Amino acid sequence: MNSPPILSRRDMLRSTLNGFGYAAFAGLSTQAIAALNNPTAPRPALFPAKAKRVIMMFMQGGVSHVDTFDYKPKLTADAGKPFGTKGTSKLMGSMWQFAQYGQSGHWVSELYPYVARHVDKLCVLSAMHTDQQAHETAVPFFHTGIASQARPSVGAWTLYGLGSETQDLPGYIAMNSLRQFGGNNHGSAFLPAAYQATMVSAGGSKDKPGSLPVPDLVPTHLTPAQQRAQLEFLRRTNQRRLALDEVNPDLEGVIHSYEMAFRMQAAVPSLLDLSRESADTLKLYGIGNTATDNFGRQCLFARKFAEAGVRYIEIGTGGWDHHFDIKNLLPTSCAATDKPIAGLLTDLQQRGLLDDTLVIFACEFGRTPFGQSDGRDHNNRAFTIWMAGGGVKPGHRHGLSDDYGAEGVEGKVHIHDLHATMLHLLGLDHEKLTFRYSGRDFRLTDVKGSVVKEIIA
Repeated sequence: MNSPPILSRRDMLRSTLNGFGYAAFAGLSTQAIAALNNPTAPRPALFPAKAKRVIMMFMQGGVSHVDTFDYKPKLTADAGKPFGTKGTSKLMGSMWQFAQYGQSGHWVSELYPYVARHVDKLCVLSAMHTDQQAHETAVPFFHTGIASQARPSVGAWTLYGLGSETQDLPGYIAMNSLRQFGGNNHGSAFLPAAYQATMVSAGGSKDKPGSLPVPDLVPTHLTPAQQRAQLEFLRRTNQRRLALDEVNPDLEGVIHSYEMAFRMQAAVPSLLDLSRESADTLKLYGIGNTATDNFGRQCLFARKFAEAGVRYIEIGTGGWDHHFDIKNLLPTSCAATDKPIAGLLTDLQQRGLLDDTLVIFACEFGRTPFGQSDGRDHNNRAFTIWMAGGGVKPGHRHGLSDDYGAEGVEGKVHIHDLHATMLHLLGLDHEKLTFRYSGRDFRLTDVKGSVVKEIIA
């Protein structure tokens, strides 16, 4: 009597693991052979790194720099005057007062009173620019260095270059999906799927009772003991196939992904349990206050993930596209983020994490100095971001936009330059961090980008 054939790992994953393993298999690149057993294992930097990890705070929509961190008194003085050669647009001064803070004397708008107390930690880049001026292309360009094709995100490149410091959590976590602007903003594209972001819900069960912070993390039809038994079966099957020299390298990566998911089932819920936090910590981040609760949770979770060894963390909010009613809408957006950001900076510093954590406040572009109805239009020629910790100069301002904040005139920094600098601070050379795909070597900065050495401490 013939014995039934051994169930292959491919069939096992597809039929018994609720699709998780097979979905991971479908996303894995066939070139993911270099680190099959543990693709996210820590790897040494190419040179001494100033930062071990990144917390990216992405304000989707385009923060009005001239109303927040780029003080333009001449814009206010000339409000109402024609702008441009045709003179069809009118300059619109800022409606909010600016003041200087700290020993650095940085000018900050009254819209960010909490962050203003931390100006001596900030390295402000006032002449950022990008190639794109529509959200649909500028958001992917910021995250991947290209506007119209699927390429690995900056977080995926970071994880590919350095691996993860923890094996119980993903090395790359995102809490703002941005999927309305393309599904690859946090993806790995042609890099192995192990380097893409794991999406985490900052609200967790608060937003949806009974829901999990990571979607589909726990198979509802299997107990932990049953999952462990399946993993052991996969390992034994793999060992038999290895003995016959029949190993499939892609499936090795799939098994690793499933094992990671199993470990996350214990690590993630406990890490996101706010009942373990003190009342003072919750207050520091603005958690419990309707205006600041959502972003406050993201900031606190970002600190917890950073402390636990996650390499790249992205948090953020939308709603910054203020074409209309900027007088009422911009203060709301700023208030939702101001106290949580200040709380994050305070907490990181108190815990000794700020020095080797690169914190970035950024957006895809800025806003125009002229009015559009009662708001401001997109401006890709000048906008402001700031960085803190992670080896950048504290209390420093780099670059200058013109008197109206319309265009950078000194120390201009392109998105490719920003990416090159981020990788440099992490101990990676953006020109050498490459991946062979479709007959050529790809990199995050394509064939462009220069490290902004002036901002490095």
